[in-house]
Amino acid sequence: MKKQSILITVILFVATSIFAQQQTREELEKQKLQLKKELKETEKMLSENKTKTKENFLQWKLISDKVNLQDRLVQNINNDINLLDRSLTTTQRDINKYDRLLDTLKQEYAKSMVYAYKNRSNYDFLNFIFSASNFNDAIKRIAYLKSYRNYREMQGQNIIRTQELRVQRVEELAGTKQKKTIVLQSKDEELGELEKQQKEKDRILDALKKQGGQLSSQYAAKNKQLKRVDGAIAANIKRVIEEARKEAAKLAAANKAAELKAAALAKKVADDAARLEKSKTTTGTVRPTTTPKTPIAPRPKPPIAELGSIVTDENRSTNTSFVANRGNLQWPVAGRILLHFGLNILPPNNSKVQQNCVTVATEIGAAVKCIFSGVVTSVIDDDGGIVMVQHGGYFTTYSNLSNVTVKIGQKITNGQVLGRAMANLDGIGAVDFYLYDEHSKYYDPEKWLHR
Repeated sequence: MKKQSILITVILFVATSIFAQQQTREELEKQKLQLKKELKETEKMLSENKTKTKENFLQWKLISDKVNLQDRLVQNINNDINLLDRSLTTTQRDINKYDRLLDTLKQEYAKSMVYAYKNRSNYDFLNFIFSASNFNDAIKRIAYLKSYRNYREMQGQNIIRTQELRVQRVEELAGTKQKKTIVLQSKDEELGELEKQQKEKDRILDALKKQGGQLSSQYAAKNKQLKRVDGAIAANIKRVIEEARKEAAKLAAANKAAELKAAALAKKVADDAARLEKSKTTTGTVRPTTTPKTPIAPRPKPPIAELGSIVTDENRSTNTSFVANRGNLQWPVAGRILLHFGLNILPPNNSKVQQNCVTVATEIGAAVKCIFSGVVTSVIDDDGGIVMVQHGGYFTTYSNLSNVTVKIGQKITNGQVLGRAMANLDGIGAVDFYLYDEHSKYYDPEKWLHR
């Protein structure tokens, strides 16, 4: 029984290790397929951009992304190779364990067969049984002989099963070696592609260096444009807050007047009742009178907003839903991130562009959509149009638009088209997208939008 338990333990261990390795390889394969898909999409955008314009920042950005993706693909293959190496080591270790187990099982089986051969005559078995001291002892000896015979049969089955498992592991070892050979060939191909892409990146960078003065002017113009939008955003927030304060103060004054009017009416009713009671007491007669009706005082309106806040009873649910959808909000336009929120280091001279938005490269004329329902609070429809939308206590701003289709005060729904993407200073379609709150705190849109 001890040998049987050892065999079962080994089988379970091997099965568990195989399953864990397959699961990890499946994850690596999924990651590899995703990386190749992104590489294909990036290559498509890069090819389309090459046919339209000369070397520009978008080309450098796309080729940089492609190099990074290619590098991650090579790393994925390296991880796969490491996993196959561990699988080879584990499989070889299992084969060695089976060899040692087979040696032990065969030795034990040989001993039992020798013992059985030496005691093969019926006389020996009968002598062993009838030499018992009593009947119960004889029964126990018969049971022992049956158990010993079953034990020898189990030993033979264990040897056969162990040999089968060893053959399976040997076949797996050969299959894993073949897989490793294929993966190594794939790695060589991807490394060659990575080298090719790195050379293309260096070529584009050299071309950008030749446009150094022009690019510096473009970056300066970009910073100027960003400051222009930041100023418009600050003015918009200030105006919206001021309007909310005025509305809240106006409503508070109306409520105060309503309360005073209600108190005056209540006092008048009380005075009329007191005069009527005094008249009854003085004359001693009861005159048919009509009980004065209590005037209906105007009810104070509920406050729209607290002073200093733009979240009202009307837009409170929008504000709550907007926050609840963080990480799942739709993108304003389809495309590729050109500049991230925060500090961006740009080629060829490591120029710096600090921005409170994310810039998305897209097709010129692509539809720019509102990411959530809200109210338009500002529209600047000129060269590089700007649309600002309020979502409760939060705002989104869409810059560098043409053909703006909304107006101030208009209620819009999620996905509604605001305008079209314009060409940026490089001549490619791009949209600047901002996300911030009523306290002028900017947020990284990539953390709010759907990945």
